[in-house]
Amino acid sequence: MRIAPSPLYRDPVYDGAADPVLVYNHAEKSWWMLYTQRRANAQTNDVAYCYGTNIGVATSTDHGQTFVYKGALDLNFEPGVNTFWAPDVIYENGTYHMYLAYIQGVRNHWGGIAKIAHYTSKNLWKWKYKGFISLNSEHVIDPTLLKMPDGKWHMWYKDSSKGSITMTAESKDLQHFTAQPEPAIGGAPHEGAKAFFFNNWYWMITDEWHGQRVYRSKDGKSWEKQGMVLDVPGHRPEDTPTGAHADVQVIGGRAYIFYFTHPGRKTHFEGTLDQDFTFSYANKRTSIHVAELEFKNGTLVCDRDKPFDFYLGP
Repeated sequence: MRIAPSPLYRDPVYDGAADPVLVYNHAEKSWWMLYTQRRANAQTNDVAYCYGTNIGVATSTDHGQTFVYKGALDLNFEPGVNTFWAPDVIYENGTYHMYLAYIQGVRNHWGGIAKIAHYTSKNLWKWKYKGFISLNSEHVIDPTLLKMPDGKWHMWYKDSSKGSITMTAESKDLQHFTAQPEPAIGGAPHEGAKAFFFNNWYWMITDEWHGQRVYRSKDGKSWEKQGMVLDVPGHRPEDTPTGAHADVQVIGGRAYIFYFTHPGRKTHFEGTLDQDFTFSYANKRTSIHVAELEFKNGTLVCDRDKPFDFYLGP
């Protein structure tokens, strides 16, 4: 059994790897992890360490056993220091398409106009800015995409202007999207949706900040609420308290869930500002982990302490 390291990865520059997405580099025959590169080891006011962030890249040539930091993507299309969050990457007809949240400038506190930007690449390293996706809102982050049987691409994303729920849009060409008026996932606030197909079901997980909520669907449109995964602290090194903003890759009949943790916290939102209005380094740093999702009794479950065979094949 090929056991995954725990943690799977820590950013060696800022120690704030979050919101991971995995993608196979067809030219280099390697796996790439793209993530929000939070500046966890920087002394900043409040949550400024979450702004001015690049998209970090770590690569693996040994099927996921070792990820090595490659650098940060150059995605700037206008002057200044700006903020890039939570990418999703898909591969279509020889071209990689990346969608991510973009916020102009660097802020000390949560806020700012957030749009979803579109980039294309042939090699995952050099990206061409294609423009913003029109979604009838300027408070959208965390895109996830999936191609449906009718050939159209569906994008799900968080819209903070509608109460932090998951909205959806569809496209024929990955450039022009038509936003749908009704929520895909409503109810309590959440973020970080990830859609995927596994065991003849469409699935979506959303980050409720105390674990990941599971939804299932037969058509990718009507979603049935399921239980939670990654909501109980793990016992592997760094694998606590709960799993946040995740990616799922279905490989060789297995579903691997990649997520980040705050190992220096007892709960996801734990932390108080000190006399200088900063959070401690221990409170800010994050680690990337992987676990296996299992299909049981018609739904998905995850025992993050259970050993599993981890192999990222081509």
